[in-house]
Amino acid sequence: MTDWRNQRGHQGPRRQRNARERNGHDLTVYEAEGRRADRARDPHERYEGHGLPGRRRGRPRRRPPRGVRTVAGQVFALQLGVVLLLVVAAVVALVLQSRYDSEREARNRSMAVAESFANAPGMAAAMRGADPTAALQPLAERARKGSGVDFVVAMSPHGIRYTHPNVNRIGKHFMGSIDAAVKGRTVTETFTGTLGLSVRSVVPVLDQRGKVVGLVSAGITIKKVSGAANHQLPLLFFAAAAALSLATVGTALVTGRLRRQTHGLDPAEMTRMYEHHDAVLHAVREGVLIVSGDGRLVLANDEARRLFALPPDAEGRLVAELGFDPHTAELLVSGRPATDEVHTAGERLLSVSHRPTDRNGGPPGSVATLRDTTELRALTGKVDLARNRLKLLYDAGVSIGTTLDVVRTAQELAEYAVARFADYVSVDLADSVLRGEEPQEGAAGTTGGGGSADGRPTPLRRTALSGIRDDVPLYPLGKLIRFTPNAPQAQGFRTGAVTVVPVLSDHGGWQEQDPDQAQKIVDSGIHSMITVPLRARGVVLGVASFMRAEKPEPFEEDDVSLAEELVTRAAVSIDNARRYTREHTMAVTLQRSLLPRVLPEQNALDVAYRYLPAESGVGGDWFDVIPLPGARVALVVGDVVGHGLHAAATMGRLRTAVHNFSTLDLPPDEILSHLDDLIARIDQDEGHSAVADGDGGGEVIIGATCLYAIYDPVTRRCTMARAGHPPPAVVSPDGTVELLKDLPVGPPLGLGGLPFETAELELPEGSHLVLYTDGLIEKRDRDIETGMEMLGDALAHPGRTPEETCTAVLGALLPERPSDDVALIVARTRVLEPGRIADWEVPSDPAQVSEMRAAVARKLAEWELGDVAFTTELILSELITNAIRYATGPIRVRLLCDRSLICEVSDTSSTSPHLRYAATTDEGGRGLFLVSQFADRWGTRYTAEGKVIWTEQTLPLPKNGKPRP
Repeated sequence: MTDWRNQRGHQGPRRQRNARERNGHDLTVYEAEGRRADRARDPHERYEGHGLPGRRRGRPRRRPPRGVRTVAGQVFALQLGVVLLLVVAAVVALVLQSRYDSEREARNRSMAVAESFANAPGMAAAMRGADPTAALQPLAERARKGSGVDFVVAMSPHGIRYTHPNVNRIGKHFMGSIDAAVKGRTVTETFTGTLGLSVRSVVPVLDQRGKVVGLVSAGITIKKVSGAANHQLPLLFFAAAAALSLATVGTALVTGRLRRQTHGLDPAEMTRMYEHHDAVLHAVREGVLIVSGDGRLVLANDEARRLFALPPDAEGRLVAELGFDPHTAELLVSGRPATDEVHTAGERLLSVSHRPTDRNGGPPGSVATLRDTTELRALTGKVDLARNRLKLLYDAGVSIGTTLDVVRTAQELAEYAVARFADYVSVDLADSVLRGEEPQEGAAGTTGGGGSADGRPTPLRRTALSGIRDDVPLYPLGKLIRFTPNAPQAQGFRTGAVTVVPVLSDHGGWQEQDPDQAQKIVDSGIHSMITVPLRARGVVLGVASFMRAEKPEPFEEDDVSLAEELVTRAAVSIDNARRYTREHTMAVTLQRSLLPRVLPEQNALDVAYRYLPAESGVGGDWFDVIPLPGARVALVVGDVVGHGLHAAATMGRLRTAVHNFSTLDLPPDEILSHLDDLIARIDQDEGHSAVADGDGGGEVIIGATCLYAIYDPVTRRCTMARAGHPPPAVVSPDGTVELLKDLPVGPPLGLGGLPFETAELELPEGSHLVLYTDGLIEKRDRDIETGMEMLGDALAHPGRTPEETCTAVLGALLPERPSDDVALIVARTRVLEPGRIADWEVPSDPAQVSEMRAAVARKLAEWELGDVAFTTELILSELITNAIRYATGPIRVRLLCDRSLICEVSDTSSTSPHLRYAATTDEGGRGLFLVSQFADRWGTRYTAEGKVIWTEQTLPLPKNGKPRP
């Protein structure tokens, strides 16, 4: 472009003025643009002429290379293309015509030869002769050579050759079609043989009666009759060369003429300049309108045409006729300068700048630039849309994942999306996710890593469903859906990719699942769907499907990104809930494994229990029922402070310790003291572990509460002690409820420093002893006193069984979502019948041992236990003898016939006998050894008066074979 301006500058002022007069304002615009470009390139360059850019003095003028972009080159290229097209068309037509003529000539020649040979005199007689080949072979060869065909074959009506140029083929079957010839008609067909494309004709040979006695076939290759095109092609090529020569001469003449008309400017340069300026003019995003001095539109670029919807013939017409807004039309013809005036064009808002062109000697008229400010409003709308989208996602973060529950979180996603994004939403998860586990199959990167790529269906369970109506035929909640491999849900679960189905009726993959169901869904109005996999930590947990019915527009790419954002947030919450469910299930499983699964058999109490873990995590609540010697039963309820696996593990240690201490048959206060020491040692161990692990060495406080009660069905007395635990409740047979608030309460276990006290009370037969943890009566919005009053009201109903009492209490006091564990024991007291108790006081005289054995034998006979009389007499003899020998004071003997036969010998001594093994030379020391051998269990318990040595023996079955009550 610079060279062109320099050349124009070198031509002189007069030529430039003539060019401006001929070309109008267009060159003025180009000159101004060229001046700005030249100044930008070389600010020190001097120019010649009246403001037109000129070339630097002494610099030789360069001409750009010529090419097809010049006008002459384009004309030459066009002429060359036309000539070549005509030559190719002529050659193709000539070849096709030649081929058609050759084939027609071949058909005519083969038919003529075949008919002539078939109708030759004596042909029918030769066909019927004894040796047709000897008579016809020479004739056929002469006819073939004379006519120029490739073969003349005479054959029988069955197609057996009599003649052939190759004598080896005589007597073989003819390969062509003869069915029509056998019926008296002629046949001509084209075939490809060993010599190439050929034509053959088959003619029947008739006798005098018109009967076909033989057939004659003649064939010829098409290339033998072709060759006309070979003679015409040189003439065609000579004509093409002449046309090209004329085109070259014409191009040279046009080039010279153009150089003269453009005053030495190269046409290629003018073409390049025009194309560049035209491209710039129409590529800018601002509209340009040039109006002449008489109010006619001279030029309008593409953007201006688009903004004002101008017709194709707008140039040259008056501005008033083009449908501009009156305010805009007035500005365009007024010549008034304007900057960024706001005008309207239909629904668009334009910023218009207007300047006259007659300044500095330019042509009369004006130029206007237009800028569409509607885009700014659209951009503002996009900003609002983005802000609304951010708010939507923020609200989703608040509304989805409010609980650590997988099903609830999925339902929150469905309900939230229906209210703001889609008409129907379903969430399908793998069953393993609902159990707190990772899916066994899914997208790459998951544990399964394969999904149903092998063609197997993908089973997902419908976990959440929400929509604007309830009558849509979607799969119901809880249904296990086996999606086919081509279903979007299966593909999303397998590959982790989002699937968009803009028009459901056109997509076949999801219809393979259940065509009838799919048709019902389409008929209900659902027309578009997005399926997004629920992915978290690289694991696909399931898929969420968004569907539209009421909204007519299908889902688009913007909807896909929004759906992915929603599902991503929900997937994190669902994965957190899944992991919580897994951990919670593990902790609950651990805790339940540490709790009693089956209550031990005993006759002192009729026991029912309930244990409910907290919703937010397992705690340290526990309970136990422990049979004790003497038909007694111990009831234990405890609560470890805190939640989680640590509390559950501590609870298991305490429960084991309680069992161990109970075997010593200690009173409740001493058992609590031992538990208190154990908690202190656990605290000390945990503190040392914290120091070793570098956690700062702070003390790890483990607190616990406990209530330990022992019920004796013989005396109906209940002995209990508690360490910081809520008081038990006693329900009399008439329904009177007494909360034992006066029961002495010691400090929680682990604090130490204070003793524990034991209290005794006598319970009527049929009373209910209720033990519980604070999770039953305590609640955030309810104090303990209110809870205990509610507990008393729930218990004040006579005639209930322990099971019914447990159900009533939990229904009245338990919240919907308990924040703490709840352990509850309801025990109805029983009394051992007096007839099953035998009690004697034995004087401290060895002579009384025989009388005692006789009395015991009589009582066992009365109880129908004669089978164990000898063993029992032996056991009591040893125990009474030891008591007389080593103890002082009165000696008492008691027999209890319960689930086992219990023998008790009590004295005032606190010295406990020890089992030892006597040597062969020892005269004594075998008494307790014999007792341990004959009794199932034996032991010692201490009382306020001394001690009791007891044994237990299994009762034999009665004579009727039924177990004893």
